[in-house]
Amino acid sequence: MGAIIWLPMQTLLITGSEGELGQALIDAFLEEPDTQIVAFDIREAQRKGPRLEHRVGDITNASTVNGLFEAFRFDGVVHLAAILSSGGERNPERTHEVNVDGSMRLLCAAQESSQRRGKAVKFIFPSTIAVHGIPADAKRPGERIKEEQFNHPITMYGVNKLYIEQLGTYFSHYYKLLTSTPTDVRLDFRALRYPGIVSAETIPSGGTSDYGSEMVHAAAKGEPYACFVPPAARLPFMIMPDAVQALRQLFYAAKKEVRHDVYNVSGFTVTAEQIATKVLESFPDFIITYDPNPKRTQIVESWPADIDDSRARNDWGWRPQHDFDAAFSDYLIPRITQKYGQLQRIP
Repeated sequence: MGAIIWLPMQTLLITGSEGELGQALIDAFLEEPDTQIVAFDIREAQRKGPRLEHRVGDITNASTVNGLFEAFRFDGVVHLAAILSSGGERNPERTHEVNVDGSMRLLCAAQESSQRRGKAVKFIFPSTIAVHGIPADAKRPGERIKEEQFNHPITMYGVNKLYIEQLGTYFSHYYKLLTSTPTDVRLDFRALRYPGIVSAETIPSGGTSDYGSEMVHAAAKGEPYACFVPPAARLPFMIMPDAVQALRQLFYAAKKEVRHDVYNVSGFTVTAEQIATKVLESFPDFIITYDPNPKRTQIVESWPADIDDSRARNDWGWRPQHDFDAAFSDYLIPRITQKYGQLQRIP
């Protein structure tokens, strides 16, 4: 057993730390001087810094996961490591290993740590609108889907996420129900169901809602883009800063405010055509065409066109900082043009 590293500060484990959300969360949490991050990913780290330690490993390896909890006293876990929706359909077996088996090992380790220390480890789980599966004849224009509606996903990714939400509820409230005692401490599980996330910093890969990000990045680079869903495809989205804000807000919410285990969060709901029109306002030479992929379109059409995040708003005060217009004017266009070294081109 490795020696425990004692630290006079909050220590967080972020899995899947080399992904776009992981990198943004590292930046955000490290703004707090009393926080240390242990970043865990199967890939080598691309950055270093004070109060940031990297560990490379496979989330499906039990000894690796247990070793992390032997070496550190984690106050919180943000579990991002996953194979996303498009990748999941190409290899469902491996996706289940990573998404479900890896999560189970991490939940067990966090639960054992909670019990051993007598203090609940916060376990934050970013889930997804992919947990929903809505038949075409059940969709209603303008309907905002609640957390408990249409939980019948059609992708391995969605199935995995829904099951992990339920595992988290089990560990947080019912773990070893028949043998537990009043003094047992269970972990503190909290899940966010994200919509599509659009980032100015990176182009995601493997997600079925990635057309939003891909479109903006292609325009900024002066490249044409063939959208893999039809113009009328509608999904809820949010930009990366709001995604980070939502997660941190839920992480720091008082236990009495967190009345549910799973929360929807969203920023705005738009069609693919509306995104293209907004991009063209800043990049009028952008060439956008539509070449819908039937399978990916089927997945998108099974997801909610809009979601109801009133539960998060009422319980712990969630409010996105950016609507559709502000997402572009205040974040996407300034940051993405800076990234690619181009001047904003507005007619």
